[in-house]
Amino acid sequence: MKQLIVNADDLGADEARNSGIFDAIRAGAVTSVSLLANGAAFEDAVRGIRSLDRYRFSIGIHLNLSEGTPLSPGLKILTGPNGHFWGKEAARRLLVCDADSDLTEEIRRELSAQISVLNNTGFRIDHLDGHQHVHIFPSVIRLALDAADAHAIPWIRIPEEPAMEFQTGSPSLQLLEEAQMFSRHAAAARHLLSEFRVTAIQNFRGLYMKGNLPLSSWAASLESLPDGITEFMVHPGRAANSASGPFSGFSTPDREKELESLTDGHFQQALLKAEVELISFPEAPL
Repeated sequence: MKQLIVNADDLGADEARNSGIFDAIRAGAVTSVSLLANGAAFEDAVRGIRSLDRYRFSIGIHLNLSEGTPLSPGLKILTGPNGHFWGKEAARRLLVCDADSDLTEEIRRELSAQISVLNNTGFRIDHLDGHQHVHIFPSVIRLALDAADAHAIPWIRIPEEPAMEFQTGSPSLQLLEEAQMFSRHAAAARHLLSEFRVTAIQNFRGLYMKGNLPLSSWAASLESLPDGITEFMVHPGRAANSASGPFSGFSTPDREKELESLTDGHFQQALLKAEVELISFPEAPL
């Protein structure tokens, strides 16, 4: 039996991204979302979730240590002179190394602040993952697992993906190298799960299809899924009217292509043909 959790990342980034993700939920293509607690459109996302209570989808926290403004005051290492996170590349360089006590304390404070914001919504937090996968970096992974354990968040994403599977087209060299890097850190992170009351979906897909979902040729990708449950990371959305916010630069026409790919009917037809069932995190056995 093959089951698929389709998780849309970056909910709360901006209203354009929110709009596309909610359209994908209504279309029955997305069964889970990851919410940015410090996203510019967080409140819009919360209102949207409340309006969709008759739809079946799970909610997770998209821990963010790289973009925008932190929720904790007084951070000196995770942020630059402007008080914002350093950005993707600088944050990665900082977090892929082992953290000293000062950095560890800043990460712990910010993770706690972001989880608290989601807890205050009253939503059930079913899973934890990271913006640009920062949660699996050496400086963060134990803190993320400890926070998930402490807040009774049962699932954490382990983005370990076999190379060149579940994809179409020809990924760029940069995408290939990035996907392989994330998979290496994810493999190391998986070995830590037994120390915590947190688990992960065994199979993960989406690193190699980032920005390159098929418009019609879903069948081969879905038929190649392993038995059991797979978490599939997607990034649908709408193109933002401006790039003024910290996340709006990511809300490009590529997000609309992903939305179309998930909702134009071909994905649903391929699911039926491959006998793949869509589920959400609460439906997965712990």
